[in-house]
Amino acid sequence: MTQTDAARSRAGATPGTAGTGGPRVAAVTERLVTAIATGQYLPGSRLPPERDLAAALGAGRMTVRAALAHLARRGLIETHRGRHGGSFVLQQWPDSSTEIVGRTLSATYAQLRDLCEAIARLHGAVCRAAAEHRSPADLERIEAALEVYAAAGSGLASQQADSALHLALIDAAHNDTLRRVLADLEGQLSIGAPAHLWGAPEGMHAMEARALREHRDLVAAVAGRRADDAERIARAHVAIDLELLSAALARTGALPAGTPTAP
Repeated sequence: MTQTDAARSRAGATPGTAGTGGPRVAAVTERLVTAIATGQYLPGSRLPPERDLAAALGAGRMTVRAALAHLARRGLIETHRGRHGGSFVLQQWPDSSTEIVGRTLSATYAQLRDLCEAIARLHGAVCRAAAEHRSPADLERIEAALEVYAAAGSGLASQQADSALHLALIDAAHNDTLRRVLADLEGQLSIGAPAHLWGAPEGMHAMEARALREHRDLVAAVAGRRADDAERIARAHVAIDLELLSAALARTGALPAGTPTAP
């Protein structure tokens, strides 16, 4: 972040609030704070350009720019100018984000649960198709992506390797319609559909280890052309997204007792 940007970021910071700029700026700010907290964008990752965020959020670029300025003031991101610049995530879930995350997720939890169920079902269909239609070249790519995931470090590297593996599975299905529908649904869950949710830092290692076990089972099913198993494993695996959202909401103290946490 430049000196001018840093000075602007320090000016007028108000801990624990979404900031000023009107209700639309506040709403976009809170959605971005929640996206970062729940692991859509992990520390070190680069947010999409303003124009892409604006399209994904259904907001104007000036609104997005103002929201990003609020995130910078909160210490969640820093902005670099120039050819290789952009907005980069600094920290995931400071205490000041908790109230916002609880308010945002509790207001949308029912819709998010339905969306996660639809995504899990569609991933099941995609992996069934991959088991039925994958070529030897597809399988080689899938198995290579699995090895990259197994060797990746925790956090951003693991999330990026996970994305590459799921993309290889989607490509192996050889169905452009399934691809488009899945991308649309995932774009509604994750701003810009960067990757699957990665959760809060305290549970990340356990989640990554579980995901590796499930990845291996899924790849084995696709390799063996066991379509029923591939569909079942994929559906259960992608349900991790809802579990992570539920855990985030529970962390804020806003998850109602007895709320189902899996589709």
